[in-house]
Order: sequence, then structure tokens, then C-alpha cells
Amino acid sequence: MQNNLDFEDKGLQYIGATRIEGPLVVVERVRDVGFDEIVEIIDAEGRPRFGRVLDISDRQAIVQVLEGTTGLSNRNIKVRFLGESFRLPVSRFMLGRIFDGLGRPADGGPPPLSTELRDVNGMPINPFSRRYPREFIQTGLSAIDGMNALVRGQKLPIFSGNGLPHDRLSAQIMRQARLLDETVEFSMVFAAMGVKHDVAEFFIRNFRESGALARAVMFFSLADAPSVERLLTPRVALTLAEHLAFDCGQHVLVLLTDMTNYCESLREVGTARGEIPGRKGYPGYLYSDLASIYERAGRIEGSPGSITQMAILTMPADDISHPVPDLTGYITEGQIVLDRDLFQRGVYPPIAGLPSLSRLMKDGVGKGYTREDHPILASQLFACYAYVKKVRGLADVIGEEELSALDKLYLKFGEAFEMKFLRQGEYENRTIEETLEIGWDVLSILPRDELHRVSDALLDKHYREKAEENVCEEGF
Repeated sequence: MQNNLDFEDKGLQYIGATRIEGPLVVVERVRDVGFDEIVEIIDAEGRPRFGRVLDISDRQAIVQVLEGTTGLSNRNIKVRFLGESFRLPVSRFMLGRIFDGLGRPADGGPPPLSTELRDVNGMPINPFSRRYPREFIQTGLSAIDGMNALVRGQKLPIFSGNGLPHDRLSAQIMRQARLLDETVEFSMVFAAMGVKHDVAEFFIRNFRESGALARAVMFFSLADAPSVERLLTPRVALTLAEHLAFDCGQHVLVLLTDMTNYCESLREVGTARGEIPGRKGYPGYLYSDLASIYERAGRIEGSPGSITQMAILTMPADDISHPVPDLTGYITEGQIVLDRDLFQRGVYPPIAGLPSLSRLMKDGVGKGYTREDHPILASQLFACYAYVKKVRGLADVIGEEELSALDKLYLKFGEAFEMKFLRQGEYENRTIEETLEIGWDVLSILPRDELHRVSDALLDKHYREKAEENVCEEGF
């Protein structure tokens, strides 16, 4: 059985290279070579390495070596162009398996049984064939399910910072994510780029112990692997996801971490090629390159399956205007933002209440999807928490003692919202019903006439009158 790096003898063989620069090998006087073509490179000891054609000009080919160029000499190598692009064997039997960043088994098992090899670069989804994302995906996290709901076919990234618990959050989402309709097949594809060995072990152990690995596929491009490998890892993962979704009819959740490491590799390759840098040294085509990954999520007319994508991005110095999160925000449909202040106050997950947004939430919640009060409750929580921020700013100026009784109630609401609604255990899996009930509990701290966005009918049904009485008894 072929794997993705096994090829028949074909193509011309070139002796030597013009130069080797970082992860790149430059070969002159080539002919009949195509962009993204796979290349076999034999070192002086006869050991093969593989790469792909990154650029072609004036009979010169720039080859990106996937295993790195350490130990290669430009005089003693043999280069053979294989006439086809990088392909991955795909099969639903890959579920429950662990692979490296290029799709090779990393769990000690055999290569996957497959009769189909698929180009990892994929094909863009025809906009005419796209179906609008709908239907709710439950993550078990109130901060996401209640206020920033994830919808099938959506692209919803997570913006984090160094030292924040995005790895723990990623593992929790992959453990807990499910569809409300349990009769529908649901699987997950996890791809990690540039992660350390201990982080990889954390994910593998977590998935195995929780049983999540049975319905998931894991791809790891470790920190000590050649950085250029990271450029293929998300594409390898998405190629399998497309097979599971559009060929097997499954709903697939793809989680990519850390896309900032991917972009760093892109910058490294661009520097080695001598490209004119853009913002902060990243290549000028960073936007289109990220779009080629993010836009592979979605739903297609005629196929029951879907690909939903969550990408983890670490923001240098917590700078949300950094090119990677900035450009990502233009492509995706919202963002989940982790807040360092909440984290330092002991709130897990530290998901910021106001900067976080799911633009497609309205199309996946409410009557027929979750519960009829869901969108209104989320809107009212957003509005009240926004006012809490204003009150806290005022309290910093005049002191909390000088606030009105109503403003003190808002402060109490803000504390309850953060400590009861946003905060939950790392292994606490809340249903959407539990999330909504907690939301009503904390909202009922405020007087009924402050809830301007909720209809009287919904207030009659869900507002807790006793909550207001208890607050008054406590002296607020």
C-alpha cells in the first residue's frame, strides 16, 4: 500500500544544486517542472528526503525541503522531480490514529488502508455551491455556547496570548464538542504546529483517557521538526476533513493550533527566498495564504456533511492588531478572545465577554435549534455586561461607596456573571440548558425593568423574582 511519500521511478534526475539557503534548495536548468510538484532529494549517503517546488522562474526551481537541509551539500545531492503534487491517502479508518505533520503514522501503527490519494492543496469551494452555516455545535462551555455559539460550517478562531490556557481550552473543546442530534455522525480533526513534546503528550494523553481519540484524528508537527513541515500540516488535516465531510457525510470539527507558528514558518521561507517583506516581516501574500486554509471550511450543496473550523492564534504581547489575528479576523466569522485579567483573577476559561463575537450565532440558535430564549438572553447579557464595564470605570474615579444602589447591583451582576457564568471547571461539561439557566440566574440579580431587551412573556417564564429579593436583603 502506498503512503503519501511513495512514488514510482519517474522524472529527470539532476546532479547537484546551485545553492542551499535555509530550508530551500535552488536547482538550475530544469525543464517540465510544475509549481507545487514533489521532489526527491538524495544526499551523499543515499538517503532520500522529500520537498516540493515552491517557485519556478527562468528554468530555475526553488525547492522547499520538508525534512530540512541539515547535512546536505549542493555538490553531492541528486534531485529528481516526480511530476505530481503532495498527496495524502484518505480513509475514514484514520479515525482514532495519530500522525506526524506530513500524514505519516506516529502511533506505531501501519499506514492507513486507502485506495484514494488526494492532493493536500485541495480545491476552493465554489461560492455558488456553498450552503449557509446552520445548526448549533455544543462545546460544553457557557462562554461559547451561551454568548458566542459555534455553528456547523463556521470559522471561529480563538485569540490567545503567551501563558494563557489555550491548550487546556483546546483539549476541553475537543473532548466535549458534540451535536444535539446524536444520530448524526460527528468527528474531529486536530492539527498542532510547532508544539513542544510535553504539549503533544498532554493532548495525546488527554484524548486517550477521555475516549475522544476514538472519533478524532491527530496530526503533530513538533517544535523540533523542520519548520517548513508546518506549512503542509494544516492542509494535510483539512484534506482528511474534506474526505470525512463531503465523501463520508460526517460533520467535522477541525482545530488548528497554533496558526501563529504556521505564519512564522511562512515568514522564514519568505526571508530565505529574498521576498520583500510586508507588515512585521511577514510576506505580502499572508492574507491570501491564510484564506486558502480558512476558506476550506463550510458546507456544500448536495452533501450532508460540513467542516467547522477553530484556529488557535497566540498574539505576541497580547496585540490583537498583530498581522496574524488582524488578517484572520477579516476572513473568519468572529473570534473568541482570551483575557489576561480574567485569567489572573482565577477565571477559567478566561474568555472575554465583550471582544468575543460569533457573527453566525443568530443562524444556529433559538427556536428549532437550541431554545427560543437563547438569542434574547445572550443579547441582554452582552448589554448588561457592557454597562458593568462603564460602572467599574466610574467606581475607579469616585469610589464604589459613591455609586447609586442600581450601579452597585450592576457590579454584583458583573461579579456573578464572571464567576458563575464564564467560569467553570476544566472537566465541567455544561449542556445548553444548564448554560441558559445559569444565564437567567445571574441576570435576575438586576431589577426586571432593567432588562429592556427581553419580552414580558420571556420574563414571566424565566425571570427569578426571588433573586431580586435576596439581593435587596443583602443590602445592595
